[in-house]
Amino acid sequence: MELQLHSNTGGQSITLSDATFGREFNEALVHQVVNAYMAGGRAGTKAQKTRRQVRGGGRKPWAQKGSGQARAGSIRSPLWRGGGKTFAAVPRDFSQKVNRRMYQGAMRVILSELIRQQRVVLLQEFGVEAPKTKQLIDKLKSLGLSDNLLIVTEQVDEKLYLAARNLANVDVRDVTGLDPVSLVGYEKVLMTVPSIRRLEEWLA
Repeated sequence: MELQLHSNTGGQSITLSDATFGREFNEALVHQVVNAYMAGGRAGTKAQKTRRQVRGGGRKPWAQKGSGQARAGSIRSPLWRGGGKTFAAVPRDFSQKVNRRMYQGAMRVILSELIRQQRVVLLQEFGVEAPKTKQLIDKLKSLGLSDNLLIVTEQVDEKLYLAARNLANVDVRDVTGLDPVSLVGYEKVLMTVPSIRRLEEWLA
């Protein structure tokens, strides 16, 4: 398949593999992989104490009979203030198993759909001369791009990262840091030719 470079770069085009960037959309696969990726980011560290774990309550607070009060076996009963929880939350692992074949398949499907929807902006190269946010904003405006943008480079570009970190809806990733959630979460994805070639090699 042919993918045109941005019009400001002279209207050239590059040839990409149909096996990687020409896949049919598979909603079930994308949904499963995106959910699994997001679930893997959950901490799952919430914890509460049951009545056997909370401190105190070893002695019966008063006699079973004769006091005129309701029966009580422990001051750490779930009914009492300071008592344990009846169904205490325990730490849990939210991660879901997704094998490499499914993950790479979902990445191919997402990239193919982004290209079909014309949400991929391809440039020969992209960067800033200094880590200045204003420089990046001016460059994006000159390309006619909005501030809801994911920028993908072949390698980590520190100047570009520092320039973009003050922009709420602009993120910079290198190819190794790319994931399904970041791809589907932005209106446009700006890629350089070296980065899309590296993706093609990884997903082949």
